Amino acid sequence: MSALNRHFILFRDIPLIYGIIPKAANSSIKSSLCDLLKRDAIGDIKTTADRFWRRHTYGETKLITAKQARRLRNTHYSFSFVRNPFDRIVAAYNNKILEIDTVPEPMRKIGLYHHMPFDEFLQLICEANPEKLDNHVRPQSEILLADGKLVPNFVGRIEHMHHHWRRLRLCMEKENLPTLGDLQQKNVRRTERNDIRYYFKSKTLINLAAERYSMDFKLFYSEYSRKALLSGKALKKKPPLIKKRKKQLSSTLLSK
Repeated sequence: MSALNRHFILFRDIPLIYGIIPKAANSSIKSSLCDLLKRDAIGDIKTTADRFWRRHTYGETKLITAKQARRLRNTHYSFSFVRNPFDRIVAAYNNKILEIDTVPEPMRKIGLYHHMPFDEFLQLICEANPEKLDNHVRPQSEILLADGKLVPNFVGRIEHMHHHWRRLRLCMEKENLPTLGDLQQKNVRRTERNDIRYYFKSKTLINLAAERYSMDFKLFYSEYSRKALLSGKALKKKPPLIKKRKKQLSSTLLSK
C-alpha cells in the first residue's frame, strides 16, 4: 500500500496513535512525540519526516492506515489536530508553491508548479483525483476517517493550540499514558492570517474550496461561519472534539 495512505503513527510500546495532518502543527507535534521514544534516531534525519517514524526509531513506531488505526480503537488512544481549511490551503500554497524551489513530486504529477497563480493552484487540487493528492492539500477528513467513521479519540484545532494541547495532556493522563511536555514550536512560517482574504478574493474560489473541503468544514468547523473562517481573525474558543471511551486504557498495556 502506498505510503501516502499511511497517515497514523503507531507506537509499539505505548498504546498511542497520532493522526498526521500536514500544515496543522504537524512538525511541532512530531517533535514533542520524540520525547516518548526510548532511543535516539537511526541516522541523521529530521523528526518531521514521515520516514523517520517509519524506519528510524528502532522499530518503536511505524506508520499505519486509518482502517488499521480504527481497528485498534479499543486498545489504543488516538489523537490529531486540524486546521481551518481556508487557512490550511493558503499555508500549503505559500510553503510548497512559493517558498521552496522544488514542488513535491505528488504535486507536480497533478500539474502544480513553482510560483503558479493561486486560483490555478486551487482549481487543480479541487479537480484532481483524490488518490493522487499530496497529503498537504488532501482534505483532513479523508485522512482521519475510516469507513465513514472518525478515527481519533481526540481532535484539537490549531487555532486554539495551547488550550487544546493542555486538554490532550489531561486526557492522556486519564488514560494512564505518558505525559507529553509543552508543545515545541517548529516550522512556524505565517504568524498572521490576513492573507486568507487576499487569496480567496472571489466567490468562485470560496465556493470551490467550500465544496471540495465540505466534510472538513462539517466535521471540524461547523460552529464557525464562513465569514469568520475567511477573516483571518482569531476564532472564538471552542472545546476540542473528544469521543468518550467506554473503558480507559489499562495501565498494564504500558508494561508490554
